[in-house]
Amino acid sequence: MPSLYAEIEINASRRRVWQVLLQKEHWLYWNTYLYDCDDSRPFAPGQTVWLSLRRIPGDEETEFQPIVTLMQADVCLKWVSSIPGFAIEHVFQLQETGRDRTKYIHQENFSGALTRVFFPFIRQDEQQGIRRMARELKRYVEASQAG
Repeated sequence: MPSLYAEIEINASRRRVWQVLLQKEHWLYWNTYLYDCDDSRPFAPGQTVWLSLRRIPGDEETEFQPIVTLMQADVCLKWVSSIPGFAIEHVFQLQETGRDRTKYIHQENFSGALTRVFFPFIRQDEQQGIRRMARELKRYVEASQAG
């Protein structure tokens, strides 16, 4: 199964990183990759949320409505978006690596018969987007703790 992966160490507790990650209505202050389109739909298992993403700054946004498949407080958030023949699972994991230190992992797993068609076109831009989000999350969380 093709996948994309980004990770970064954040100087903050898992709880703090989790709080920022789940406040999708505040993503616009720090996140240039993912955007919340409807803050009335919180993250909850089985909940459909309405999001958009911008793979490259300045590019057009792509809207999608994934279903949250797993939510384990301070540890993991997963959602899946799909069209017939193609699915993308987003996985956000937080691992404690020391006192007030967290490893943030963002992985996207692609599956379905049409993966070979779509994956080559989105791979590089999508990889840049998830890496950008990791860096932006780190900057935002660490700056908000300092202030």
